[in-house]
Amino acid sequence: MAEIDARLRENVHQLGELLGQTIRTQYGDEFLDKIERIRKGAKAARRGSKEGAQQLSETLNNLEDDELLPVARAFNQFLNLANIAEQYHRIRRRTSVEPEPFESRVLGELLQRLLSGGHGKDELARQLGRLDIELVLTAHPTEVARRTLIQKYDAIAAELAQQDHSDLTDNERQQISERLRRLVAEAWHTEEIRRTRPTPVDEAKWGFAVIEHSLWQAVPNFMRQADIALQAATGFRLPLEAAPVRFASWMGGDRDGNPNVTAAVTREVLLLSRWMAADLYLRDIDQLAAGLSMQEASPELCAAVGKTAEPYRALLKQLRERLRATRRWAQEALHSQTQASEAVLHDNRDLLEPLQLCYRSLHECGMGVIADGPLLDCLRRAATFGLFLVRLDVRQDASRHAAALNEITDYLGLGSYAEWDEDRRLQFLLTELENRRPLLPEHFKPSADTAEVLATCREVAQAPAASLGSYVISMAGACSDVLAVQLLLKESGLQRPMRVVPLFETLADLDNAGPVIERLLGIKGYRARLHGPQEVMIGYSDSSKDAGTTAAAWAQYRAQEALVDICKAHDVELLLFHGRGGTVGRGGGPAHAAILSQPPGSVAGRFRTTEQGEMIRFKFGLPDIAEQNLNLYLAAVLEATLLPPPAPQPAWREMMDKLAADGVAGYRAVVRETPEFVEYFRQATPEQELGRLPLGSRPAKRRAGGVESLRAIPWIFAWTQTRLMLPAWLGWDRALNNALQRNEADLLAQMREQWPFFRTRIDMLEMVLSKADEAIAGLYDERLVDPALQPLGAHLRDLLSQACACVLGLTQQSQLLGHSPETLESITVRNTYLDPLHLLQAELLARSRMRENQADTPLEQALLVSVAGIAAGLRNTG
Repeated sequence: MAEIDARLRENVHQLGELLGQTIRTQYGDEFLDKIERIRKGAKAARRGSKEGAQQLSETLNNLEDDELLPVARAFNQFLNLANIAEQYHRIRRRTSVEPEPFESRVLGELLQRLLSGGHGKDELARQLGRLDIELVLTAHPTEVARRTLIQKYDAIAAELAQQDHSDLTDNERQQISERLRRLVAEAWHTEEIRRTRPTPVDEAKWGFAVIEHSLWQAVPNFMRQADIALQAATGFRLPLEAAPVRFASWMGGDRDGNPNVTAAVTREVLLLSRWMAADLYLRDIDQLAAGLSMQEASPELCAAVGKTAEPYRALLKQLRERLRATRRWAQEALHSQTQASEAVLHDNRDLLEPLQLCYRSLHECGMGVIADGPLLDCLRRAATFGLFLVRLDVRQDASRHAAALNEITDYLGLGSYAEWDEDRRLQFLLTELENRRPLLPEHFKPSADTAEVLATCREVAQAPAASLGSYVISMAGACSDVLAVQLLLKESGLQRPMRVVPLFETLADLDNAGPVIERLLGIKGYRARLHGPQEVMIGYSDSSKDAGTTAAAWAQYRAQEALVDICKAHDVELLLFHGRGGTVGRGGGPAHAAILSQPPGSVAGRFRTTEQGEMIRFKFGLPDIAEQNLNLYLAAVLEATLLPPPAPQPAWREMMDKLAADGVAGYRAVVRETPEFVEYFRQATPEQELGRLPLGSRPAKRRAGGVESLRAIPWIFAWTQTRLMLPAWLGWDRALNNALQRNEADLLAQMREQWPFFRTRIDMLEMVLSKADEAIAGLYDERLVDPALQPLGAHLRDLLSQACACVLGLTQQSQLLGHSPETLESITVRNTYLDPLHLLQAELLARSRMRENQADTPLEQALLVSVAGIAAGLRNTG
């Protein structure tokens, strides 16, 4: 382990040295010395040195205005380079005596465990081939790095891999060193912060780029390794059409509170997706046509292409022409309504069948070794990505559908839909869903908002079924919310089934999820229209913002239990869609542990979850990292399906009820019942300044108002910047403290030992508390908060201290993360670079608030760079 750590430290040191040289070249030795004094002061201050703290404070306070931006940029880049080194460290070359990482071993070890536990080989092969995992890429606005910088960071990681060979010549090492020096300089001289907000189409293109540069390579490699592990354990291979992990997207489809996502945007993104898919397959087919020059072919293939010297090339050239026609049509359709020719590919079978024919022929003719190369990789991609690359979800708020129907019923003289009770709404909706005549007359002229809702429904109706995922209804609370969407889709011409998915978000909605689905499944007409599973989305972000993570986590768990039982009773398959964010406060944390902590029966071979913002880059940005994370998802879903966790004991449930009640009371006592809380929040954090950061295309607020109007992401992002991390732990302090006061420590320890759900919650709480920092949060208060409000800040820091003490008592440790020295060391190393950024940010916020019209000034740029740097240093930021 010491050698591994030494190699990581060596890479961090090397990149830091190169950055230092770049800074010296631009600003000179004196400026670089100042950076080094700040770094050393921060390091000494962390070790308790008063002199170090004084040196750090004095150096930062004495910075000239024109030094603020380059100092912020220096520490931001140090943290980004440390991230690159750490990310590469996870996938670096290993010697023959070093063990493979857990992520690479996990599936093979699980299959052996399952076999030892009595599961049959054919059962395991069938179950693995049938798994249905869908990762839904979302564009939540915490991805602060620009795409051009991400590409440079990926290139730096590639060069680290190049130099990780023991047999390099001196000349080769020198060339790698020069390329690294050049890349670090390019990154330094590239502006970190976008000047303008990305559009929804920009966000979609960013998602496509992740597929093109990483997942396109990672998926076939991941499938190859899964195939090898399955064959080694059972003797069976994965079917050619198996696609246990697929991808969907909200980029260009999520219009909840985002007026920038329109029906026209959704159409454009769907076409861009088809263009990109055709373009990527064309690259594969060109490579295959060049390689498959063999003459011998099966009678089936010869019959398909006729007499030719190179039958495989002849078949692939036909497919290539159809892909070109598809790409050409998608390009033209972006600019005008263009009729697709017969050559355009619409059905994925038309892509798969020629490839499968080549594959069968090669195997029949004794050339299986050729078939199982790039051709198999292309087949795996075709099964996973299809002709549409990702399936686009559509999301809209329930109130928008209700408003549209209210306008329609009012126009038709039927009364006010908005004023009807649930029974009256259901009666109307069910009658109209069964009615063969249209509800809307052709001359109906809706308002702009209703016209947009109807236009979106028309785009859904016209798009190929395989290009779309689900229609998600945010803030759903009743059966009528689901039926309203079905009626609007019917009126827009949809003549095929589509999953319409209620999203239960607040604490009350989660508690009501079971009764709503129970009533929905009891409706005869609804059951007739339900093709496939009943999908339900569980909201993590808004439930946590509403009630705190203690009560929200237990409500999410109980909602899932209820939904499993209800769907089982109705003999309907259930698909749970988990709206998890990147942070603990939004349901984040290691996916493997999270999946294994779900209620028994809730992961039955199916799993759907969001992957958001910066977490997409950290988990899927590099092919090897993506492979590791895909392995974790595959193994976790297989294990949760075949080895589900135990159901909680009655005593555990009773304890969680008490913890949740205390947790929500403690959380709301601060957030809702403290009159000065909102004002303190706005003074102590960069919440208002974050609204100026050109991150995502979506506004930071749903509407005007206080904390309740904020989206969950900026709410958590703001507290993360100050290191108070309040949304992730507030409520746990009271809940755990009360339990310990009741002498229930032994029961808590038993729950942590035997119940994966509770263990995962405590592990995530411990991780976020280890990143929280009372002293840093206190510095923001000293510099930014009115004296009259500072006692509230002191109280919150006291609650943080109590939460830490409770977790230490529960885990029987003297230090948070004492059981995980590597993670602790990673946080410690980052603090050396984070501390100056926090101090600098507090100073920049103070200066910015004293001046007006700071947009596009060096001070404003430095402030935004500090936000980006802290986000990079803490990783799971929003």
